[in-house]
Amino acid sequence: MIRDKLKRMDYSLIIIPMVLAIFGIIMVYSASFPFAYVHYDNSTFFVQRQILWFLIGLVFFVFATLIPIHVYGRLSPIFVLLSIILLILVLLPGVGVERNNSQRWIQLGFFLFQPTEAIKIFMIIYFAYIFARKQSYIEKFHKGLLPPLIILLVVFLLILSQPDLGTAALILLSCGIIVTCSGARWSHLLFLISTAVVGLIYFAYSSPYRLDRLTSFRNPFDNFAGDGYQLVNSLTAIGSGGLTGNGLGASIQKLGFLPESHTDFIMAITIEELGLLGLFIVIIAYMFILVRGIQISRKLTESFHQFLAIGITFQLMIQIMFNLGAVSGLLPITGITLPLISYGGSSLLFTMISIGILVNLSSYAEEQTEEKI
Repeated sequence: MIRDKLKRMDYSLIIIPMVLAIFGIIMVYSASFPFAYVHYDNSTFFVQRQILWFLIGLVFFVFATLIPIHVYGRLSPIFVLLSIILLILVLLPGVGVERNNSQRWIQLGFFLFQPTEAIKIFMIIYFAYIFARKQSYIEKFHKGLLPPLIILLVVFLLILSQPDLGTAALILLSCGIIVTCSGARWSHLLFLISTAVVGLIYFAYSSPYRLDRLTSFRNPFDNFAGDGYQLVNSLTAIGSGGLTGNGLGASIQKLGFLPESHTDFIMAITIEELGLLGLFIVIIAYMFILVRGIQISRKLTESFHQFLAIGITFQLMIQIMFNLGAVSGLLPITGITLPLISYGGSSLLFTMISIGILVNLSSYAEEQTEEKI
């Protein structure tokens, strides 16, 4: 059984993400070693942790590829309950850890765990499973659409309380794609989209902190010493990289000028050191994952499998868009990491689990294709 499953897996979908993750480890070291040496007296402080999380992620990746897909569906109610519990715990004084005016982490020994990284995949699994079961009455708003959307609203508000509008919007959009693919009426979808847009605008303008974060990207040079500082240094790094970059390890902006140079803004350092050519190669790798994810979803015959493949694929793409948009000044800075490349154990672990599930689905897709033949 397992041997047959291994034969049918899409190994290109294993190799490309693993290469990206290893490339990420190299760039984490390059982007972080000056900061790590100054603040921790150890230039390998961050890369050691990234390697450890990568090895842990490999173990979970293997399990994610082998566990029968229906198990994920059966566990989805537990995932929802666990999501809400974690989001409440992270807000409790003494449990949640505050960094940069946000309370998004829980301390686990020497590591910080960010619950929203797990919740991103938990909500995709739940929405894929619940909307697959609602196919016979998906056109009925109160029975088909409303119950899971109430749960999504609760999760959205709890994440917003951290505050983390970027991740809240990411989960909202990812789940919204599953709803769109579920066969719901267009009138219902238009109503939900309008409500979501109005809600996001309201929450953005309801807090001066959120509003400043969302609008500072438009004219960063007008407030170079304030809200525009990070973006200006990011654009400086990108501009100095040119086509082929200044060489691996040769970034100037990582020497204390660009905050979060090894996390949210690692691509700015990558472009500074490897140029637009480095960016192009990374985007090609991401586009490969996008194409393969769509192809897998089209081959699958069960609704749960299709929704899960689409949800995982587009959640990754939305996150990539958010990050690259912020780094280049095309979108607001939201603190969203770049999948597989940015420093961050929780992000790397659950991204690898997500891709593991997608690889798992590829074996089902191949099996169903063989049955048709």
